[in-house]
Amino acid sequence: MPFFDRDEAGQRLAKTLRRYRRQRPVVLALPRGGVAVAAPIARALAAPLDLLIVRKIGVPAQPELAMGAIVDGAEPVVVHNQQVIATLGISDKEFGEVRDRELAEIERRRRLYLANRSFPYIAGRTVIVVDDGIATGATMKAALEALRTRRPRRLVMAVPVAPKDTLEELRPLADDVICIESQAAFMAISAYYIKFDQVSDAEVIDTLAAFPPGDAGTAAGT
Repeated sequence: MPFFDRDEAGQRLAKTLRRYRRQRPVVLALPRGGVAVAAPIARALAAPLDLLIVRKIGVPAQPELAMGAIVDGAEPVVVHNQQVIATLGISDKEFGEVRDRELAEIERRRRLYLANRSFPYIAGRTVIVVDDGIATGATMKAALEALRTRRPRRLVMAVPVAPKDTLEELRPLADDVICIESQAAFMAISAYYIKFDQVSDAEVIDTLAAFPPGDAGTAAGT
C-alpha cells in the first residue's frame, strides 16, 4: 500500500523504531524530503533531530558522475570513488577544487537551515539516519560510511521504501536496516506516495526549529 505522505511514512517507521527510545538516539535526516519523515520519528522517540547534508563530488567535465561525496559534520568526511578517479585520471588538484566547492555549499545550507547550530556529537550514541526513500543508494552509502567513522554505538538506517537489491548493498554498512516497503521491481520513490510535494526550505527550517539543540525531542505542541 502506498504512503499518503511523508508524515504518515514517518509515523509508520516510528512504530518499528520505538525499541530504540530507551537508548536516547539521535535522529539525522537527509534533506529535504527526509526531514518530513524524520520529524514524527524524533517526536515518538523523544530524540533530537538534526540534518545530515551529503553532497556529490562530481567529475569536472561530467558533474553527474560521482567521483566521491562529502558529508557534513564537526569534521566533514570525504568519500572517494577510487574506480572513477583512477579510470578518468582525476588529479588531487581537480578533486580538491570540486570538494571545496561542495563543502562551501554544505556550509551554506547548514547556515540556511540551522543558523549556527553545531553538528551533534554522536560518538557512543545510537544514530538513526532517515530519508523519504532510496533509489540508487549512493547518497545513503556515503552518509553511512561517513557516520561510521564518528564511532556511533549503533548505526540504524530507516527509510519507507527502497529497492531490494540496494537494501542488500547497504545492509553491511548499518547495524540495523528498517524499510517498510522493499520492492524488487522498483519505480520512482514518488510512486509509493499519494502526496509527494517538494519540501521547501521554509518547511525544513520550521520543522527543525521545533527541535532546538539539546532538546529532548519533544516539539512544542506534541
